[in-house]
Amino acid sequence: MSTSNTPGNKAIVIGAGFGGLAAALRLLARGYDVEIFEANEQPGGRASVYRQDGFFFDAGPTVITAPYLLDELFELFGKSREDYVELLPVDPFYRVEFWDGSTFDYVGDEERILAQIQEMNPADVEGYKKLAAHAKRIFDIGYTQLADTPFDRVTDMLRVIPDLLQLKNYKTVSQLVADYIEDPRLQQAFTFQPLLVGGNPFQTTSIYMLIHWLERKWGVWFAKGGTGALVQAMVKLFEEEGGRLHLNSPIKKLEIEQGRVKGVRVGEALRLHKADIVVANADPSTVYSKLIDKQHRSWHPDWRVKTVKQSMSLFVAYFGTDKAYPELAHHTIVLGPRYKGLLDDIFNKKVLAEDFSLYLHRPATTDPTMAPEGKDAFYVLSPVPNLEGGQDWEELAEEYMDRILGHLEERMMPGLREHIVTRKFIDPRTFQDRYQSMSGAAFGPEPIFRQSAWFRYHNRSEDVDGLYFVGAGTHPGAGVPGVISSAKVLEHFIPEVSRAETEPKPVAAK
Repeated sequence: MSTSNTPGNKAIVIGAGFGGLAAALRLLARGYDVEIFEANEQPGGRASVYRQDGFFFDAGPTVITAPYLLDELFELFGKSREDYVELLPVDPFYRVEFWDGSTFDYVGDEERILAQIQEMNPADVEGYKKLAAHAKRIFDIGYTQLADTPFDRVTDMLRVIPDLLQLKNYKTVSQLVADYIEDPRLQQAFTFQPLLVGGNPFQTTSIYMLIHWLERKWGVWFAKGGTGALVQAMVKLFEEEGGRLHLNSPIKKLEIEQGRVKGVRVGEALRLHKADIVVANADPSTVYSKLIDKQHRSWHPDWRVKTVKQSMSLFVAYFGTDKAYPELAHHTIVLGPRYKGLLDDIFNKKVLAEDFSLYLHRPATTDPTMAPEGKDAFYVLSPVPNLEGGQDWEELAEEYMDRILGHLEERMMPGLREHIVTRKFIDPRTFQDRYQSMSGAAFGPEPIFRQSAWFRYHNRSEDVDGLYFVGAGTHPGAGVPGVISSAKVLEHFIPEVSRAETEPKPVAAK
């Protein structure tokens, strides 16, 4: 990598997902002239929106935690997030439906948690108290101290290893929970959270137990009007402050001279847009292997990119019904007959199992405006192998969707299929083609120890000066808090630019 010079004030952000929007706002606040180039027809990335037959579906993330991270972005400009979008509390955070028919409401109130544990297995009450205390200690280090701290030097990793060892982060999430909890159902209830960021709890380091305390501390929220309303709020703020968003504008190549990024080439015409810095809210595996010529990649040659273990993918079915289901929780985890074996099939064997565990989302539980009156809008998510499994989704997808709907009908929504009036799905091909994610992975590199912190793709490129990364593929990782925190990491690298040097720009029509 060439020696760094003080950059000028022109910044380009690739991708308008949560990470890209957060990075663009932080760059604006630091004095940069910022443009975002988004490949798709709408902003949001995985948090885009589908509209079909009068129904409205959030495509991706629906769980909002650590809302202060969003508030900070608006406060950068002396504004209040509440004036742009309202966040509604979700209660319970998740309802867990076990295979034996029992349920567990995962909530923020410890007394409610303990009362349920007492009913299920009294011996685990004291164990949960100890587990929660351990999760808080992990949170205090793994999140409070490290989430927005860069890990681009090996010494950054070495200095935290003593803390990680003391917190037993050499254990997996499953192993740590089993140290405190004996009931197999409760073990499942307190280990599924890494799946929300693409991790297998039987392989992911127990540092991800911080998610448990993060949710306990700040709660789980839902944006009124859907996650898409939160995306639009961030876009509105970005454009009010002079930023420009270009849709249907895929980046085809990075322009690099003498080891430093000089701009991006957009669309089939490869039109050059010059920049002093480029921030990629895109899969780093794809950026390195497809957007940067080989001669510029001594740190990330093709062979090294291919060694990255990609996360699982997802099959997500969206459906609208002609009746409402008010008895359902906002988020329901529908666990199947197997847990560890199913996850082994998905993550390691990469086979599509006959059984499945599901995540069912019913937003009208919290926000009735999310479905037409008297009707309901859902999505149901099934973890599946990424495209390295070789499944033919062109052939499998419709049948797999019917199997999922049949499972829901049998388990918890009698007569469901006769009430469905609209439906659609996405599968691993969507993550590869629409979101340009390597192997159709839904969460970037799998969050195992050897792909976390310093071992994960760095926020500052070693190969190309002036190139930075935000989003699920870089530190600290996937999930809305993770990708928004990745934008905060940039402030350790990118200097402020004098506002006197930055002329305000008009908002471009899209």
